[in-house]
Amino acid sequence: MPTENVSANRVVATWLLICCGLVFAMVVLGGVTRLTGSGLSIVEWRPVSGILPPLSDQAWQDAFEQYRQSPEFRHVNSHMDVHDFKGIFWLEYLHRLLGRTIGVVFMLPFLVFLWKGYIQKRELPKYVLMFVLGGLQGVLGWYMVKSGLIENPHVSHYRLTAHLVAAFLIYAYMFWVALSLLYPQHAQTRHPWFGRTVALTAVISLTIISGALVAGLKAGKIYNTFPMMGDYWLPPGMLSLQPAWRNVLDNLATVQFDHRLLAVSTFVLILTYWFTSRRADLPARIRKAVNALLHTAVLQVALGISTLLLFVPTVLAASHQAVAMLLFTVALYLCHGLRR
Repeated sequence: MPTENVSANRVVATWLLICCGLVFAMVVLGGVTRLTGSGLSIVEWRPVSGILPPLSDQAWQDAFEQYRQSPEFRHVNSHMDVHDFKGIFWLEYLHRLLGRTIGVVFMLPFLVFLWKGYIQKRELPKYVLMFVLGGLQGVLGWYMVKSGLIENPHVSHYRLTAHLVAAFLIYAYMFWVALSLLYPQHAQTRHPWFGRTVALTAVISLTIISGALVAGLKAGKIYNTFPMMGDYWLPPGMLSLQPAWRNVLDNLATVQFDHRLLAVSTFVLILTYWFTSRRADLPARIRKAVNALLHTAVLQVALGISTLLLFVPTVLAASHQAVAMLLFTVALYLCHGLRR
């Protein structure tokens, strides 16, 4: 590959990795927004005019008055004054502002790289898809918020899970394209470990999705013991909803049990993966990534158990979500490296 192409690819890959970092921050900030009960503080979606926050006492009073009309204020936060309102407003505002910032950080360099020829025309659909998915994610975020602007002011856990999964998909797509620019494929042969690594990544992803359901239902607030759930290995009422399949998605005890089971199973699989990798013929950079996978998994399990036992403190819960994304990142890196 010509030197100028390698240089251009590195520049574009660096830009994509910066965008990945911003999406990572967006996911963590979104988690903090949810954990602090700030997500329903802005009751309108104004993609353009909403860029600026209230800049005067009257503007703050107007924003607070809008919030006072919301079901969340009437049923949950009726004790708040405008000063209290500012505390929850800023987190949701920063979350939305970061989303807009990601759009700008993506679009402006994209246009420059396209003009300079750093992005080939045959590659253009990949980047257009990234931008479209980012825009749709904004729409999905508002769709999620709308589900909480009703008489029962709680965001739909289905929509919250969909919003998180979409963020992970956008992140994964950009990360994969960036890795492809940094590590071009020179042969079609896949490493024998590619299949099992993809399977492990799928299990990690499923565990993350189950964690989103736990978060959306606030199911981490019950059975704050480990390894047993209270006095039970199988808590009562796990099949209390009808039809039975609803328990997997809507029953707090079942959702938490499923996440525990998946988390422990994922950790055992990662531990097994690491042990067997010691005897495998793996490239040096892949071996380092396998070690990173194990270390990240150990940290994630420790954070998960601590979050549960301490009744979901914001710092630990947000860290648990962040490390889940880090674990997913390492698994993606392994999939990409073993594919090539």
